[in-house]
Amino acid sequence: MMKDLDWNNLGFSYIKTDYRYIAYWKNGEWQKGELVTDNVLHISEGSTALHYGQQCFEGLKAYRCKDGSINLFRPDENAKRMQRSCQRLLMPEVSVEMFIDVCKQVVKANEEWIGPYGSGATLYLRPFLIGVGDNIGVNVAPEYIFSIFVCPVGAYFKGGLKPTNFMVSNYDRAAPHGTGAAKVGGNYAASLYPGKKAKIQGYADCIYLDPTTHTKIEEVGSANFFGITRDNKFITPISPSILPSITKYSLLYLAKERFGMEAIEGDIYINQLDQFSEAGACGTAAVITPIGGILNGDDFHVFYSETEVGPVTRKLYEELVGIQFGDKPAPEGWIVKVE
Repeated sequence: MMKDLDWNNLGFSYIKTDYRYIAYWKNGEWQKGELVTDNVLHISEGSTALHYGQQCFEGLKAYRCKDGSINLFRPDENAKRMQRSCQRLLMPEVSVEMFIDVCKQVVKANEEWIGPYGSGATLYLRPFLIGVGDNIGVNVAPEYIFSIFVCPVGAYFKGGLKPTNFMVSNYDRAAPHGTGAAKVGGNYAASLYPGKKAKIQGYADCIYLDPTTHTKIEEVGSANFFGITRDNKFITPISPSILPSITKYSLLYLAKERFGMEAIEGDIYINQLDQFSEAGACGTAAVITPIGGILNGDDFHVFYSETEVGPVTRKLYEELVGIQFGDKPAPEGWIVKVE
């Protein structure tokens, strides 16, 4: 049975599903977790997650394949990234094995919320880990909660891939030597104001430059940037304050191994955009958002087109989505079946 939803027209918004997983860390270890139906957390008013931002989260998807089976895409990489976020914020880690097992449990329990193959709909998973318990000083929490809930989400692009315009922000997404490489809420809270300013001016979001010199591209809103050079190289920024996107590293691999491109993590200077014939932002939600143009001060630079998607961007998008939905062969270890 599948839920009676308008699968072809779902957006990206919260929908309460049947089950979520919750586990508590107490007395130095994770207690046995369980699937629950209640979507409301009851936590101490002194929880460090509320006052000092001691929390992190992840995002990944489950995909319905043509044969009806269900794919998870590289969940081990999400688990390892969450472990690194936990290390940065002094929170207890969840093992890779536990993380993947819980993902499978939650997807299986909410299988009716996964859209049919061909609709573009997927089941979005939101794992999160928060510091809770009675506390008031700037300390690590006495207890923690690890939870995963899921929501059905629609195809990011209605009617296919469409280029989007962005503008360079004078604000920083993260501080030098800060928490930019960890997937923590504070990074996103800091982006809300500059993101709103960009939208008021008619742009999809901000381009954030490196916080030290403001000369190099770091991120695009909450996504990673990439460019395709005129001599067919795939380049994405390198910096200790960029969130290491699983989608980005997947694209780096595919560009090199499937399409014979030179794949590079390197500096991308904002005043050297004319070396690129195409550009995009990449992340879990959209996979790839093609970038039409970037406003930098008074200069508006157009890449391939403001209306048409470049051929290399389209090729990379179709390859990665094909792997996720099981239509193209996956590199070893990239797909985990939910059974």
